[in-house]
Amino acid sequence: MATLSLPPVHPQVSLWRQGQRWRHGSFNCQFRHAGRLQASYRGLEAMYDDGYGTVKDLDYYYHALGDLVEHDSGPPRWFCPVDTGSTVEDAPLMLYLPGVDGMGMGLCMHHKALGRMFELRCMHIPFHDRTPFEELVTMVEDVVRAEHSISPNKPIYLLGNSFGGCLALAVAARHPRIDLILVLVNPATSYERSDIKTLMSVFSPLSDRACIAITALLNYNIDNEVNMALSRMKSGKHPLEALSRLTNSMSSSLKHSNILDKLPEDTLRWKINLVKRAASYANCRVQSVTSEVLLLASGADRLLPSKSEADKLQKKLPKCKVFFFANHGHSLLLEHGVHVSSIIKCAGLYRHSSRYHRVFDYIPPSSTELKEVDKASSDLTFRTSPAMFSTMEDGTVVRGLAGVPDEGPVLLVGNHMLMGIELISIATEFLRQKEAVVRGIAHPLLFPKKARTWSEGHDFFDFLILWGGVPMTYKYVYELLAAGEFVLMYPGGYREAIHCKGEEHRIFWPDRTEFVRMAAQFNATIVPFGVVGEDDLLNLLCTFDDIRSAPFGKEIMRAYSNHLKLRDAEHEVIFPGVLLKTPGRFYYRFGKPIPTKGRQDVLTDRQAAANLYTHVKSEVEGIISYLLEKREEDKYRKIFPRLLYKAGRGANTQVPSFDP
Repeated sequence: MATLSLPPVHPQVSLWRQGQRWRHGSFNCQFRHAGRLQASYRGLEAMYDDGYGTVKDLDYYYHALGDLVEHDSGPPRWFCPVDTGSTVEDAPLMLYLPGVDGMGMGLCMHHKALGRMFELRCMHIPFHDRTPFEELVTMVEDVVRAEHSISPNKPIYLLGNSFGGCLALAVAARHPRIDLILVLVNPATSYERSDIKTLMSVFSPLSDRACIAITALLNYNIDNEVNMALSRMKSGKHPLEALSRLTNSMSSSLKHSNILDKLPEDTLRWKINLVKRAASYANCRVQSVTSEVLLLASGADRLLPSKSEADKLQKKLPKCKVFFFANHGHSLLLEHGVHVSSIIKCAGLYRHSSRYHRVFDYIPPSSTELKEVDKASSDLTFRTSPAMFSTMEDGTVVRGLAGVPDEGPVLLVGNHMLMGIELISIATEFLRQKEAVVRGIAHPLLFPKKARTWSEGHDFFDFLILWGGVPMTYKYVYELLAAGEFVLMYPGGYREAIHCKGEEHRIFWPDRTEFVRMAAQFNATIVPFGVVGEDDLLNLLCTFDDIRSAPFGKEIMRAYSNHLKLRDAEHEVIFPGVLLKTPGRFYYRFGKPIPTKGRQDVLTDRQAAANLYTHVKSEVEGIISYLLEKREEDKYRKIFPRLLYKAGRGANTQVPSFDP
């Protein structure tokens, strides 16, 4: 189990706060210095270890839980996980409010990931304790009020699991003026409509221990365990290894039986009454909750009607986002594939002050998030086998990204392929080869306010958020360059990303020089780049002229552009439709870096700015022409020669390309 430290006094939590050096707005790392050293976001490096995947089974945790049940006594208290690694600077507080078991088991798979982003504390309620619900609410309120008095402009997070969800709602309802962010996991507010209430009445003649055993079996999600074992086989694990993991998980669950003999006789009766009181208390006050709420709901919950309860709560809570997990059970936090820290990031709810800021509140991708994106994009990567080249200071073209500067601020300027299908490869390769997060500038349409999400994996919109994408405003570009970031910009914007047949590998740049002026203002290095290959993957079905000449074609294009709220009224766009073809290959080349340090003339002279802009544009056009010519020399351009090359060398082998 997570190594825990016990506060000396309860509830004087302020006495045991760790890391006082992070108090009172000590945020200064964003502008400390430029480059990869600067890109340690509040002290957290890209691809940091979030601990997900390190918990292979729950044997150790169940053993520790048995010891707690047998020997634990005293009042409710707060524990702090101390093996989470270093926490980000000026971290907000997160209070974990456990399920009705009170042990905090739901945190065992998440404490490292959450402990890197938050100052994490876990409420612990011993099995022998009989503290009423109202006093538990007071216990949480004491911490919330103390923290708010120290940092009134910083949010406080309440992660409530099942019973703990009722506790979080009760505290939020009583403190509408404190900035609370609730993360509710299958909250028990639906207890009165649950099957478990009926089952407990049916099995009432049985002993408390028998009823708890039945509840544990209902709670166990065999479907999730089988799916996890199958996914391990698909990822290349040996079938026996996957089977071993499945049997270990099942045996761990059955070890509840070793705990049952140690429980006090009246445990179940007390716990059921506690949940009833908690649900009633929270439901009576839920209309008073004004906090931001992130609700995680399981579709296969056999204990509570969590899915329908999520629909009900979202109608009552004004700032509620819901993430549905169709194939997961009630113990969502104990099931593999659920990453709470990533969900909080993707929901745009991780912040250090009263308002969310996409630049200053950004946390880089973790190692697990990189693996998730790799898995989601594996099919595209397999089909296109991207080949990346860069240009050294002396003009030599080399394979890889060695020619791209190691330190920022860097402004990457290039061309879009259809629908921006080149983006993911750029972001992941910069992270691997340069340990740099590329912060993309994208159309505001790509940042929807999603109130309900059914996908358990990351979609493209989540990818943009995890990799620090921001909507296209000059304010964000200014702040990113000032922070020394690697910034990815496409001057052609949506016009290049949604082009039609016959416009592949063309650039559509407006006559605006703002980006070269901002680069010069912050002494940024401009790196022009080009990418080709969409014509080896997709067949576009029609041209703009085809659409315009069709009946009502102009009206349809105008309506489509207005619907997307695109700013350039002279160039309506519409997605032309595509057909997949036998895959070829994507080729990238990053040109010779163009320094702007000392180019004050770009800031004061319009002609100098226009000349630099024209130079960057011509470099991109030249790179595209270079790649279109050189790819003809690549004998591995088609997928079948690449498959033969990898057959005897392994799937992760880098396939050769043309000689640059």
